[in-house]
Amino acid sequence: MVFNGTKEAERLIRDELIPSGITDERVLDALRKVKRELFIPQSLRDKAYGNYPLPIGENQTISQPYIVALMTQALDIKRDNTVLEIGTGSGYQAAILARLASTVYTIERIESLLMKARTNLYSQGYRNIFLIGGDGTAGLPEYAPFDRIIVTAAAPKVPETLLEQLKNGGKLVVPVGGRHVQDLKLVEKAKNGRIYKQSLCGCRFVPLIGKNGWKD
Repeated sequence: MVFNGTKEAERLIRDELIPSGITDERVLDALRKVKRELFIPQSLRDKAYGNYPLPIGENQTISQPYIVALMTQALDIKRDNTVLEIGTGSGYQAAILARLASTVYTIERIESLLMKARTNLYSQGYRNIFLIGGDGTAGLPEYAPFDRIIVTAAAPKVPETLLEQLKNGGKLVVPVGGRHVQDLKLVEKAKNGRIYKQSLCGCRFVPLIGKNGWKD
């Protein structure tokens, strides 16, 4: 059977994501337009629209589509927002964000993944994504504050450095817990700077390695 990414994406959205509560039309439209098969190894492309994570090399994964959609929907990204992503991976989540926000900064600590993601994203015409190598747990203070922050690896706690770089009125999503099982948190920073946290679901992410995360 010939692989049809557009058809498979529509099936995933119709049968898996909408019934699971992903209803934001802007998020669904981004999921339709970003071709997940271009962000995974060629040998796995027939599995691109399965609702599960897939390996991308260097012991890292591309997240389950439902989790990508849930985290993106929870951020409620506005068109003029500047977003910081911690953990570029293959670049798939950054591509989703770039279709919703004005500007996306994304940090990846693994050089080989960063180079692949940069080549992939730029070859597809993304010009509002800025890819940076380094320790994502430190954030990017030189570009702060950010309207939205998304962390795509598991932290032992919400990194204070990232809270400091979040605008008042901003939102952050991050998996928090142990190295193997976490709770996906939505963190909102009120206009007065007060922090509110909400649990979205249980999840499993690779660990967030860095000064303000797990030690390698």
